[in-house]
Amino acid sequence: MKLVSYNIQYGMGRDGVFDPDRIAASVADADIIALQEVSRGLAQNGGADLVALMKDRLPGHFAAFAAAMEIDGGSSIVDGRAVTRRRQFGNMVLSRWPILATRNLLLPRSRSFDRANFQRAALEALIVTPLGPLRIYDVHLDHINHEERMLQIADLKKRIFAYPMEGGAITGAAEYGEEELPHPEDFVLLGDFNMTPDSPEYGLMAGEADYAEGRRIVAHHPVDASRIEGPNGEVSWIDTQRPERRGRLDYCFVSADLAHRISRSWIDAEAQGSDHFPVWVEMG
Repeated sequence: MKLVSYNIQYGMGRDGVFDPDRIAASVADADIIALQEVSRGLAQNGGADLVALMKDRLPGHFAAFAAAMEIDGGSSIVDGRAVTRRRQFGNMVLSRWPILATRNLLLPRSRSFDRANFQRAALEALIVTPLGPLRIYDVHLDHINHEERMLQIADLKKRIFAYPMEGGAITGAAEYGEEELPHPEDFVLLGDFNMTPDSPEYGLMAGEADYAEGRRIVAHHPVDASRIEGPNGEVSWIDTQRPERRGRLDYCFVSADLAHRISRSWIDAEAQGSDHFPVWVEMG
């Protein structure tokens, strides 16, 4: 099973060209795809509906989208009727297997004054895969505020580990004549965490390394897939305006019980469709 995370930057490539075809081609081989910075109605790409464009170009995948940020996009009265136009920015999961349920987990944020600060979220998708039922979380954390990322990671971990007790989108579904959904403990986090491997945020997510033994696989911390099989220091983002600014910001984390299933992890540094690169993981 192949999974990939890709921050697609509204569809704008490193060359400044909007090209959803090359984005779809970069991830088409994956069984589960987590996209961040998926937009509708934003000026940065001429108002394109990237949700529809990705569905169109990946017809063999089921899809779910959730807007973390939604604002008015020029709603008006046209010929006596109210026409609603919205600007949306969020996360999208695509899967070769049906997506049984989703929840949009809004993450903590703070009001900013000198820089744009979007609401961020993690899109939870329940999928029955060949490895069994899994919770997939498509994550996008804040990019300008270290303190905010720390709050978001703490909140995200709290929600993820509370799932077995809290339940997902619905429990007790038999009352409505529906089958009870699986409630798996295993999960995968895919996304743009806007943190580097040596940052305090990474330590909060994956656990601090012991002075003698390093990081161990423990039940209460997600495990970075690239620690199991694959490089941990490669670049997954390059600033298109200042190419000297670059780093590893994108990751796949798995629950401890899934760590032994990681067979490969890599970054596709050839992809041109965004300022980020696709981060891949293979599990078996």
